[in-house]
Amino acid sequence: MSSTELFESLAKELEGELFTDQVHRIIYSTDASSYREKPMAVTIPKNKSDIIRILKHARENQLSVIPRAAGTSLAGQVVGSGIVMDISKHMDRILEFNQEEKWVRVEPGVNLAELNLYLKPYGLQFGPETSTANRCRIGGMLGNNSCGLHSLIYGSVRDHILEVEAFLADGSEVTFGPLSKKEFEAKCNADPEKLETKIYLQLKEMLENEDTRRKIEEVYPEKSVTRRNMGYAIDILMDTDPFVGNGVPFNIAKLLAGSEGTLAFSTSIKLNLIPLPPKVKGVIAAHFSSLEDAFRGNIVALQHKPGAIEMMDDIIIECTKENIEQRKNRFFLQGEPKAVLVIEFARETKEEIEAIHEALVKDMEEAGYGYHFPLIFGDEQIQRVWNLRTAGLGLLSNIPGDRKSTTVIEDTAVSPDKLPEYMAEFQQVLDGHGLQCVFYAHIATGEIHLRPLLNLKDKKDQELYSTLAQDVAGLVKKYRGSLSGEHGDGRLRGSFIPFMFGDEIYGLFKELKKTWDPWNILNPGKITDVPPITQNLRYNLNNHYPEIETVSDFSSTKGFLRAVEKCNGSGDCRKSEVVGGTMCPTFMATRDEDKSTRGRANILREFLHHSENDKPLDHPEIYQVLDLCISCKACKAECPSNIDMAKFKAEFLQYYYDEHGAPLRSKLIAWLPRMSGLASAVSPLANWNMNMGLTKRLIGFHPKRSMPAFTSKTLKGWANKNRQPEGLKGKVYLFADEFTNYQESDIGIKAILLLTKLGYSVEIPKHRESGRTFLSKGFMRESKKIANDNVRMLKDKISVETPMIGIEPSTILTFRDEYPELVDEPLREAAVSLGENALLFEEFFVREMEKGNISAEQFTTAQREIKLHGHCQQKAVASTTPTKQMLSLPPNYQVSEIKSGCCGMAGSFGYEKEHYELSMQIGEMVLFPEVRKSAGETTIAAPGTSCRHHIKDGTGRKAIHPIEVMYDALA
Repeated sequence: MSSTELFESLAKELEGELFTDQVHRIIYSTDASSYREKPMAVTIPKNKSDIIRILKHARENQLSVIPRAAGTSLAGQVVGSGIVMDISKHMDRILEFNQEEKWVRVEPGVNLAELNLYLKPYGLQFGPETSTANRCRIGGMLGNNSCGLHSLIYGSVRDHILEVEAFLADGSEVTFGPLSKKEFEAKCNADPEKLETKIYLQLKEMLENEDTRRKIEEVYPEKSVTRRNMGYAIDILMDTDPFVGNGVPFNIAKLLAGSEGTLAFSTSIKLNLIPLPPKVKGVIAAHFSSLEDAFRGNIVALQHKPGAIEMMDDIIIECTKENIEQRKNRFFLQGEPKAVLVIEFARETKEEIEAIHEALVKDMEEAGYGYHFPLIFGDEQIQRVWNLRTAGLGLLSNIPGDRKSTTVIEDTAVSPDKLPEYMAEFQQVLDGHGLQCVFYAHIATGEIHLRPLLNLKDKKDQELYSTLAQDVAGLVKKYRGSLSGEHGDGRLRGSFIPFMFGDEIYGLFKELKKTWDPWNILNPGKITDVPPITQNLRYNLNNHYPEIETVSDFSSTKGFLRAVEKCNGSGDCRKSEVVGGTMCPTFMATRDEDKSTRGRANILREFLHHSENDKPLDHPEIYQVLDLCISCKACKAECPSNIDMAKFKAEFLQYYYDEHGAPLRSKLIAWLPRMSGLASAVSPLANWNMNMGLTKRLIGFHPKRSMPAFTSKTLKGWANKNRQPEGLKGKVYLFADEFTNYQESDIGIKAILLLTKLGYSVEIPKHRESGRTFLSKGFMRESKKIANDNVRMLKDKISVETPMIGIEPSTILTFRDEYPELVDEPLREAAVSLGENALLFEEFFVREMEKGNISAEQFTTAQREIKLHGHCQQKAVASTTPTKQMLSLPPNYQVSEIKSGCCGMAGSFGYEKEHYELSMQIGEMVLFPEVRKSAGETTIAAPGTSCRHHIKDGTGRKAIHPIEVMYDALA
């Protein structure tokens, strides 16, 4: 029976979605671990009824069910061959909130960051927080018993779980919550045929056995190891009222925390809430000359009762130099530390923290640990420090080549006071294998993430992967630690559980699993009966990994394939518009995995690794998935691995066109700048024709779109006829981009007049179009010709003293972003220099403000309220800060930026009939509502031409370029 036939009846019964196509099976075959296994089907359940039906289908057909939320698991917990059940899209409601009693009940698909935003006005929060907070889901946190940055004081999910409603494997619905001894006995004496009763009876028999209790005490991690996610948490249930008479309620919900979806399928989770921390926070960034000093310095720092201590080693610190987003977060670093401990305190006053700082520095210096201890205050500055730390996971993917920092032994935890000795022996293990390792993360609780550099495409390193894991397991057992501190067992550590606990306790785990799940349908192969650590790794040793010939230069990543492989699955692209940021607009609008940056990277990697085609990119599935990438460039900046999906898409399209030819519409859009001269010469006729319904249909544009009008006079033509006087403040070159020149020449004219009146000479140099339209449609070879020509024409004119400034962000930033990797090698150095001196209009304006050449006295004192929507490529490649600074120069101008990410138009994307609805959906997330609720007299400013057209079509409001605002503001 085919996969489609097997699931045909189930698909008809579900209110949610079910997929058996190749695309969905591929993009759900991995998580953030090193594992890969294609599921038979992917389901997106909408409600409890769907879950009941899916579980029933699994039982009847002997299939497994893999619960999945954000898919950020690092140990392969959501990789499996059965039915993936993704609860992140529909089951995401906050069901009930009790402020007085400080609890909230949520569905498993609720996002942690969104939950805490909801709770913040009430002065409450859910304590455990992970570095994946902006995309992880509460259900995944329960399955993994997540903790995070402040686990030193907040503990883990297990410490805050109150109640769980769930389905057992037989489809029965249960509620697990706190029980007194009497209530527990009643559960054990209920209907013996019910699966729930069998579960309680088994736990009773297991935990009242004195030999079993003694064995648990012997083999479980010692109690000072607070981060312990290894095996099933029966030790927690053992120390409750029914067994020791201590008054502590018995609560199976605590067993579900860390059970990795192997015991039950949760549908509702009741969480304990805690007050927000004191408002005054301070961070001490302690610098150390050696790792050993940092390990011992941690013990000193713990004596001062911090809220968190996190570690970064020199490898991670070095990685942050190359990340656009993280470079600005390095402000506190001094010298070349071997390690930095980020020590956070929250107190009622700043003076308390300053006193702690003084005492801590004194203790460190007396002990001889550390050399620099800056104290950082201010929410924004502190967040920048934490951003640098939490970016570590993704940044490690940027190391060029096939040797990568690998999640194999990264999650071990031991008692903090034993950490220096443990790490000394750990280093001996590394040295014995000739390995280097990255050290970072939760040192306060004895868990340092340890990532050796391995090449999992190599047979020897795959063998070493297994050997190293076994060696470290032995070391952890020696120190009575936990093999998993927070990331769980999954595929990665599960096979070592028999060794860590011994046959007797492991036998109890197997009995527990069999009682809960007699059909073995709930996420099998995790915690018990786990296959060998090297089975189902992403890399197949028998495969040849072909290199793809590209037009752009990919030498920094050692080729196109390795650039794609930089996506490690961390899922930063799955955050929502509520959390903020730009990446990834299509996922934000749809909540569909195939419309995320990770989904696109997965589809590319799959066919590059496993294609049976001798042309591995020649697959319609890749075209299908990449078609909805709107090339906003947000991933280049916001993805910690710097994935540049727009670049991948452009290269793929050129490859695909070479095999199948290019669509007519793509050619028309790409070559539009070449045709615009003729259209501008007959602008009334061209504009009438472009807005005809028939013309739009023939081109493939949506009939509801209004088309940009061609102007009768071009910017270059006006500039030639209207020579401006020489300026005294210097000369600038203006790039007359293809959109401003032919369609919005009035903005270009105002730019020239504004600069002239401010005292600058303005000249339009000889140049070609930017090539943006060719790049966006994947005509890479034509883009390369344009880039080469422009660099040759401009390289000897453009300099720091005579910069080239641009009006449309997407065109001027092409010089900075794409040209250095696109031009012929002899021109690359010149292209880099040209890019550095190709400035957005507002970047030049602010630079001159800072020199004192432009001042507020030259502008009006009238009042004006301005709302700014920044261009997505400007946010990614440059910044909107200069735009805000420029617009704020007139003393009574009030400027606020709309937190809107990408507008959704994305060049021609929003005009195209099949993309129109999605583009409008993106606009409706934040941008359109913010514009609509703005007062009529409020100015809407947007530097992007596409953005301005989208705002007009979506809201009826006219948005203007910031240049127009400043021109009108001249005194």
